[in-house]
This record gives sequence, structure tokens and C-alpha cells, in this order.
Amino acid sequence: MHVLITGATRGIGAALAAHYQSSGATVTCTARATAPGFEPLDVTDPASQAALAARLKDQPIDLLICNAGVYLDKGHQIDTGYDAALWASSFATNVTGVFLTVQYLLPNIRAAKGKIAIISSQMASQERAPGGSYIYRASKAAALNLGRNLAVDLKADTIAVGIYHPGWVQTDMGGSAAEITATDSATGLAKRFAALSLAATGCFETWDGRNHPM
Repeated sequence: MHVLITGATRGIGAALAAHYQSSGATVTCTARATAPGFEPLDVTDPASQAALAARLKDQPIDLLICNAGVYLDKGHQIDTGYDAALWASSFATNVTGVFLTVQYLLPNIRAAKGKIAIISSQMASQERAPGGSYIYRASKAAALNLGRNLAVDLKADTIAVGIYHPGWVQTDMGGSAAEITATDSATGLAKRFAALSLAATGCFETWDGRNHPM
């Protein structure tokens, strides 16, 4: 089994990498900066995406985990924050980056009749909208929408697509007061990915197996 994880240097990405490596899978981990053991990938840069695709050549990918993401507007106030540049940067990573990764690696996923897992967030939900964090919420909602539409278009290729809330996780992004560890999240997510099928394609689920309100 070949698993590719974007943004795998820390947090949930690193925990997912450790989980799959311990199970004996072949794991390709990407990082924005060059680092030993990581494939360099800036998910926002088509040239970087093309270079990764060229390095992987015809290697089938059984599971693509689009994990790379940023949360740049934490704590901002509506009257003073949310600079336009943050909107552009956040969407470039959290939305365009997901699409480009899928687009450039689609031949590899098709070769394996593989699966795509998109890490979104409960903050993507339009039913649960408590305010604040406008950029992050909007970008994760867009990633959810992207995943559900990819699920429709890739079903004919027998590629299932799932979108997931990883939980409130004790990472740099989630903070030390979060509810679960990165290992807890990764273990639960891996079970969700294993259960993902064409029958469930387009699902929006939590790390512990619950359907999440859209």
C-alpha cells in the first residue's frame, strides 16, 4: 500500500505518517521546505506539483491524504483583522493546494484505483456557524465543497473521496487545551480512510466515525 501525505512534518500529518509506517505501508511524506526523508512540495505552486509528479512517475498511489493547511487568522477581530493577503494565502494552501495535488497526482491514483482523503474541519460546517475565524472557516468550507464535487467526477474512475474533521487536536494549530492527541486523531482517521468506499464517496465525517453536519 502506497500512501502519500501532504504537510507531514508535524501534527496530524506526522502522526498519520507514523501510523502507516508502523503498519508496513510505503509512505511518501511531503514538506514545503527541503528536509531529509521528505519529498519537497509547495502545494500552492504548480511547478512544485509537477516536479513531484515527475519524481513519482508511474508509482500507483493507493491513498492520497491532503493534509497540508494553514490557519492564519486565529484571534483576528472583524474591525481590524483579516487582511486581504491572508485570504489569498489561506485559500492558496487550503483550497487550491488540495485541487492541484489531486490534479497532478491523478494518474497515480487512477493506476491504483485509489482513494482521496481531504482534511477539512468542523469549522467548515455552515450548520454550525458560531462566528469568527472567517478566513479559515471559509477556506475549509471551500475544501469540503471541492471534495464533494471531486467525489462526483471521480466516481467513474472508481476513486472514492472523503472529507474529514480530524477533531480538536493538541497541535500547534489546535493548542495544548485541545481534546485529543495527534495519535488519537491519526488512529481514528486511518479507520475512516480504510472504510471509505464508492458507496460512501463524498462523505463528511469526524475522526471517530460520526457523520458531520454540512
